[in-house]
Amino acid sequence: MKKALLYIIFSAAFAGQALAQPVFTKTPKGAQYSIVKPGNGAKVKQGDVITFNYTTKNDRDSLLGSTFQRGKPEMVQVQPSRNVADLMDIFTLLSVKDSVLVRIPTDSAYAGHEEARPPFLPKGSYLNFAIKIERAQTLDEAMAERNAAMEKAKAEQAAMGAKMKGEEAASTARYIADKGITPQTTASGLKYVVTSPATGRKPLAGDTLVVNYAGRTLDGKLFDSSIETVAKAGGLQQPGRNYEPLKFVVGNSEVIRGWDEGLLLMNEGSKATFIIPSVLAYGERGAGEDIKPYSPLVFDIELVKVIKGKPKPVAAIKKKVVKKTTAKKTAVKKKVTRK
Repeated sequence: MKKALLYIIFSAAFAGQALAQPVFTKTPKGAQYSIVKPGNGAKVKQGDVITFNYTTKNDRDSLLGSTFQRGKPEMVQVQPSRNVADLMDIFTLLSVKDSVLVRIPTDSAYAGHEEARPPFLPKGSYLNFAIKIERAQTLDEAMAERNAAMEKAKAEQAAMGAKMKGEEAASTARYIADKGITPQTTASGLKYVVTSPATGRKPLAGDTLVVNYAGRTLDGKLFDSSIETVAKAGGLQQPGRNYEPLKFVVGNSEVIRGWDEGLLLMNEGSKATFIIPSVLAYGERGAGEDIKPYSPLVFDIELVKVIKGKPKPVAAIKKKVVKKTTAKKTAVKKKVTRK
């Protein structure tokens, strides 16, 4: 609401000045400007980083751009002008807090690249800017302020992350207590319970696994399953889903980290429940509507099958390298002998 009010005031002020028929001064490149409300700040210099608000319209008063619509002012470093439309020649004529009307001839702006001219800026027309210079800083001052803002944002993000992780740990503890389970916990924070042991082989990174699963949030919301009966019982709508076990290479980052780690702890034919912390799942970004940021997830997993991978024969590689190296040394030795 405040931004909308500022925009109305800004536009109305310049509209009033336009009715008063401001006197424009022409620059060597053909731009026209009229300072309608002088400021009392420092003169803008080349190299300064300026912060300014603006609106841009065509001759038919159609709005083409606005910092008020975008919700934040523009920042730019004043540099030598490359095109009349970049306004660089205008900025160095202004002072902080100046309000100015600027007219840019589109014939000059599109000179040499007429193919880029849009139909709403015909030949002979103008780009009309209403600009107010808010601040001017040296590059060092602007960079220092930017870095300080980034550090502040980083600290706020870290504080929020710590808070969310604390809430995540508490909700996980409540879930475990409510379920009356005693999971094992790995160094990374993955918690798991083997619900149906088996004696099949354990997978190794690089093996292809065939897995059935059902994924839920801590509050029991089912968000995915490879099993049709489970999906229907949980009210999960997956139009066009072909219900079958998931097949993927473990340890190859094809699934979330909690799966890559947890499945290496299982045996073929076994079933387990994983309680996966958000850091091993979808982290601070979450995934879709059901998985919020910093959400721990619960997966019921069945390791249906382990298909042995085909790692590269390390011994053969070493043999090849040794043979090549020996041959090279022999050739060098022969060359030296001939001398």
